[in-house]
Amino acid sequence: MNGAQDLGGAHGFGPVVPEPNEPVFHAEWERRVFAMAMAMGYTGAWNLDGSRATRESLPPAQYLGSSYYEIWLAALEKQVAATGLATPDELAAGQALEPSKPVTRVLAHDGLEARFRAGFPSSREPAAAARFAVGDPVIARNVHPTGHTRLPRYVRGRRGRVECVDGTFVFPDTNAYGAGENPTWLYTVSFTAQELWGPSGDPGGTVTVAAFEPYLEPA
Repeated sequence: MNGAQDLGGAHGFGPVVPEPNEPVFHAEWERRVFAMAMAMGYTGAWNLDGSRATRESLPPAQYLGSSYYEIWLAALEKQVAATGLATPDELAAGQALEPSKPVTRVLAHDGLEARFRAGFPSSREPAAAARFAVGDPVIARNVHPTGHTRLPRYVRGRRGRVECVDGTFVFPDTNAYGAGENPTWLYTVSFTAQELWGPSGDPGGTVTVAAFEPYLEPA
């Protein structure tokens, strides 16, 4: 969706300044929010793409006025309420007020590190041949979906070049809403800075984007 999270190429937000020796977490509550998000995601009540879609659905003022883990916490509260795992009254009270709803899986301490080090790969076997090959000129479709998408707004309608055929992966646009994994070809596509931002763009600059096949058209 065209939400507050899609800031690429936008003016007025200041420079990105990396923090030297940045810690993994800046406060203990951030660590707890991350742990809760991982544990609740593991239940299977939603998936990674659903989590991203929920974070993007926050009102723009709330999103832009929140820190990274404040956004995670707000989205987590929306998800547990939407799936019936907790009621708004329980969230306000900070404790269960009704019998708990059963979940498919529970993330236990035993085997925790091995489980997460193994990751949760989203690669899948292809059902058809790739439409594009390395070197092909392509145009990112100028679309404005109301739901989740991984196509950045600033590349839409712009001409690029396929740099790599990455394989087939779960398609986030449908998976976020439980509408199927729909494995889809993924490409690394490069765009020149001047194609994206006109003459003011860096003459030698390029931006690469991971773009799913439905996001692209032949140029």
